[in-house]
Amino acid sequence: MNGTPRVLNRVLLALLGLLFLGSGALLIALATVPAVGRWWQDRAKPATAEFAGLAARTILPGRSNSWIWIVVSLALVLLIIAMVAWVANQGKGRTDILADEYGDEDDDGAAGRVVISGAVAEQALKSALSERTDLLAATVATYALRGQPALRVRVLPRQGVSPHKLAAEVSALVQALDVVTGLRTPVLLSIGSGARTRFTKAERVG
Repeated sequence: MNGTPRVLNRVLLALLGLLFLGSGALLIALATVPAVGRWWQDRAKPATAEFAGLAARTILPGRSNSWIWIVVSLALVLLIIAMVAWVANQGKGRTDILADEYGDEDDDGAAGRVVISGAVAEQALKSALSERTDLLAATVATYALRGQPALRVRVLPRQGVSPHKLAAEVSALVQALDVVTGLRTPVLLSIGSGARTRFTKAERVG
């Protein structure tokens, strides 16, 4: 429901994982396999000499440093900016407004505006869900879905709780919220599971 680029994130994580895996395997091989160490020395010496020659040919006039380091510094700055932009792009789509509508004109010709904060719905649902002993955790957040506000409800039930029954009961809470606010808000219900569910002692729900 949000603007997080999940596919891009997974691709980047996979590439970084392969890079670190390859680097770790190379370091282990260099430390344990003599043949790999000799191969690395044979390849590293010419590359180091070539780079030293390139640095000597690109020294700035009147200075002792090569302009290559300036290019490297700029590349690192651009990389940092790209990383900051990537982090800032995570989790987009959140909104603080559940409803923002203008009412019809009354007898005096004045039109009213109704604004409902997303925190109203979030706190109401969280309060109702926190009283349930069959849930380990519950989170509610307001998102903008195709320009319209929507709620995402994520619950973590205890082991043995029927997901169908839980979904029906949460839906009933959402319908009650719709009656109170006078709105019909789209809701995405996510029922999770995990180690916390498996290793937490189940309690009988009366």
